[in-house]
Amino acid sequence: MPAKVDESSEINAVIEAHGLRHSTPPQGEAVPPDSCEGRHNRKARTPGEPSPRELDTIRRLVESGRHPEAKTAGRKLIRRYTHSSLAWELLAVVLHRGGKTGEAIPALQMAASLSPEKAEIRYNLANLLRIRGSLCEAEAAYRAALALKPNYADAQANLGVTLQADGNAEEAVLCYRRAIAIEPRNVAGHSFLAIALAQSGQVEAAEAHCRRVIEIDPELAEAHSNLGGVLAKSGRQEEAEACCRRAIALKPDLAAAWNNLGETLQAGARNREAIDAYRKAIALNPGHSDAYSNLLLCLSHEEAVGPDELFAAHLAFGRRVENPLRGAWPQHTNSRDPERTLKIGFVSGDFRDHAAAFFLEPILPHLAATPGLTLHGYSNSRIEDETTLRLRKYFGRWRRVAGVAEVAIAAQVEADSIDILIDLSGHTNGNRLPVFARKPAPVQVSWLGYPGTTGLEAMDYFLGDRFHLPLDRFAGQFTEKLVHLAAVGTFLPSREAPPVNALPALSNGYLTLGSFNRPAKLSFAVVALWARLLRALPQAKMLIGGLAAGRGQSDLIGWFAKEGIGAGRLRLYPRSGLCDYLALHHEVDFCLDAFPYAGATTTYHGLWMGVPTLTLEGSTPAGRDGATVLRHVGLDSFVAEGKEQFVEMGLRWAGDLDALAEIRSGLRERFAKSPISHPEVIAASMAEAFRIIWRRWCAGLPPEAF
Repeated sequence: MPAKVDESSEINAVIEAHGLRHSTPPQGEAVPPDSCEGRHNRKARTPGEPSPRELDTIRRLVESGRHPEAKTAGRKLIRRYTHSSLAWELLAVVLHRGGKTGEAIPALQMAASLSPEKAEIRYNLANLLRIRGSLCEAEAAYRAALALKPNYADAQANLGVTLQADGNAEEAVLCYRRAIAIEPRNVAGHSFLAIALAQSGQVEAAEAHCRRVIEIDPELAEAHSNLGGVLAKSGRQEEAEACCRRAIALKPDLAAAWNNLGETLQAGARNREAIDAYRKAIALNPGHSDAYSNLLLCLSHEEAVGPDELFAAHLAFGRRVENPLRGAWPQHTNSRDPERTLKIGFVSGDFRDHAAAFFLEPILPHLAATPGLTLHGYSNSRIEDETTLRLRKYFGRWRRVAGVAEVAIAAQVEADSIDILIDLSGHTNGNRLPVFARKPAPVQVSWLGYPGTTGLEAMDYFLGDRFHLPLDRFAGQFTEKLVHLAAVGTFLPSREAPPVNALPALSNGYLTLGSFNRPAKLSFAVVALWARLLRALPQAKMLIGGLAAGRGQSDLIGWFAKEGIGAGRLRLYPRSGLCDYLALHHEVDFCLDAFPYAGATTTYHGLWMGVPTLTLEGSTPAGRDGATVLRHVGLDSFVAEGKEQFVEMGLRWAGDLDALAEIRSGLRERFAKSPISHPEVIAASMAEAFRIIWRRWCAGLPPEAF
């Protein structure tokens, strides 16, 4: 399956009024600093307004967590000073800090009516409306504040946040730039602009704005965390880790910094440390769904985590996300005509130049041409490239939902009357699983992006195939019911792929083993297994591509050294463009797969280049991608059931170069004959599956495997 990729999620800010400050829980890896909200000076006391002592009494109650008492005192205050906007503002803060944002909004609206000239009240009202998800009302309130105070930099910045959350990224960036133009040292403007630039792939520009924030306020933890997230996107893992640790030192309870640290550690295959970091982020912010998804993906990479423990962790995610929403699941009114044209929605963060495109793009034209189906795309990426433009033409309707609030996306899906909503991301970055937890469509399906359950009861089906997920072995590892297609997916070979060459061992006089797996998959346990094969083949060399510079390579060299394999037998290559990456296969005789998270995209690429992959067939869904691909092309003899057999198979193939050469020369032909090379077959099986599951829903029947 496609690998995890970079993508930020929505931004939240802070409300401040009369010295009381509240931070909303961060929903993604980047969080703006406390100073992102405006401040307004308390005016001198006038008759009919609360005294400083009354204000301080309520302030102390709130700051000590005595919210019910603060609420009672606040309501007494407005009964005494009914016409004081200051009293109503203070009540709003008390209610908001006590978790009653819905009640706080009318209080601020009353304050605004009593002091219509105060831009700051409109601004704080807008903040609360945005926090609640009322984006149109929030936008109007921010614009009202700006009409009263045109040079209100913080209002410009948070207007940008609102526009970005409503899908208007371009105007949001203009707002951030206006905030900076008004106030060059405006932390909010620089912070939000940096995040927006990073999300659109402009990493260098994002880094510059992150560093500007740190220049303005060197002790601002959020700024260091944001810089760490940006540096991680450019592969500078050591610098990113240092930034995240600096943020944590400044503010140990900053959940976003722990999440960013986890992503940085995971990228360097330091999975156990990453797991601890993600768990810390979740403990600090139980609503941090991104950190939870990161944790689940990381657990899937750990050999010590068995199927039962992994499934239990996914179920815990589902309960955490779904339980507060289940009571509000809509009663779907979609027409229960079993044979009518169906609206199929696809939600993905990867409608762009990404590994997922290799799998999805070949199928889309056939699905789009299938009578009885109309396709609708919900793109959760701010990056739009040539691949995006190619994919868009197959969708009857296309919506950009990156940064849009979950409740708004769910409402849009309902308004679009989607019949079957398909998740293409699972727990990889860019997912919108909390939207699916709201059950906005009658039938919901997960496919392609993540080799495992979502953990959501709201997700009805998971699409796989007979090799990937045999029903008798894997039904108990999914909340979804399993559906077998002709193949789990297809693969579009690159037009840049060079021709297959002769087996290099025949001319080199020695065997070259290879790996192009993501560095996050290359643990010490993986290296130890590979080293067993290398020790038994003392003339063989190991080529590893796609590596990041720095600590990752030195760790890898050290692990091999511990297993008796010197650096002279290793050939390490950094991440490169697709053409150079494919050309490296000319130097490899066969590849070795990682575990427990096996390779899919790399296995496909290798097959097209004539290079088979020796893989372990795992006991979790993540461990079966390589085996699935190989079985589809008839290479069962490269699929090992255990580590001993893995070594035995490797030695057997190393001793039969003629057979290996024959396989190499005929792999593209094998590929062309298999279902994974026939998107029209897979599209037909998908269309049939859609119709079956739709008929069941129309008949009022529960989901079932087939």
